Amino acid sequence: MALWKASFTVPYEVADFFSTALQDAFAPEALAVSTSEVPDNKAPLHQTASDWNEVESHGLWTVEALYEDAPDEATLRALLKTTEEETSHTLSAITIAPVEDIDWVTRSLEGLDPVRAGRFFVYGSHDADKVPSGLIPLLVDAGQAFGTGHHATTTGCLEFISDLVRPGMKLNALDIGTGTGVLAIALAKLMHASVLASDIDPVAVRVTIDNAKKNGVAPFIKARTAKGFSHPALAAQAPYDLIIANILARPLVSLATAFRAHLVPGGTLILSGILRSQETMVTGALRLQGLYLVDRKPKGDWVTLRIRG
Repeated sequence: MALWKASFTVPYEVADFFSTALQDAFAPEALAVSTSEVPDNKAPLHQTASDWNEVESHGLWTVEALYEDAPDEATLRALLKTTEEETSHTLSAITIAPVEDIDWVTRSLEGLDPVRAGRFFVYGSHDADKVPSGLIPLLVDAGQAFGTGHHATTTGCLEFISDLVRPGMKLNALDIGTGTGVLAIALAKLMHASVLASDIDPVAVRVTIDNAKKNGVAPFIKARTAKGFSHPALAAQAPYDLIIANILARPLVSLATAFRAHLVPGGTLILSGILRSQETMVTGALRLQGLYLVDRKPKGDWVTLRIRG
């Protein structure tokens, strides 16, 4: 799936203001927003005291936003005008370009060590001889879809599955944003029952089906290409005892009403892809639908949430 990136450079002291403005905007809606220091820049530096009482030096920073469709520069500038006025900083160039079609997942994850998450052991084919006894093996090679167990969001979901799902437990389960299918496969291995998986990216759906075969659970995994709950197969199988969605905070917020409609009373949501700074936004939207936080697993900058209907 082709993506687009908008980027611009600002002084460190205003970078968070501009990134927040992009992150909070609904039109255009950013899939992700990040800030990073410009390497080897020649801008004047100033010093700030961090939370750890260390001295840090900061100059120019780049703000980047990822979009599903190419954003309009005039729309972005209108969106950021208030931030420019509040910070007294006027943006110069905004660069809008397609994201290079490189298999970054494979490139960045090849050769990583296996991961233990609760009762699960996630490993690549090159580590087949390292699978310990007593753990549930999940074979997932780095490829064209997200989710090998190495990222904090995937690990958090696997740990909640390990905590909540007992072997042989029969749950009507749905995995939204399945990526490699690792979470659906984990559920299928525990329950020995059917799991429905979906992803907006058809490549991820093909990868999920392939991984289900490699893990010996192909008869239990049904995978569909869908955005949210748009596919009729997802509606037909509702309501669900368990819905897992490891996507991004804004899509989770937009799905709050649909979660309520497709979850059985007292059912469980496992939600991830959420930065700690976005947790309140997500839980607030869910509370409005009568869905409440029960537990959380923070890992680094990320947090995975367990929600009860």
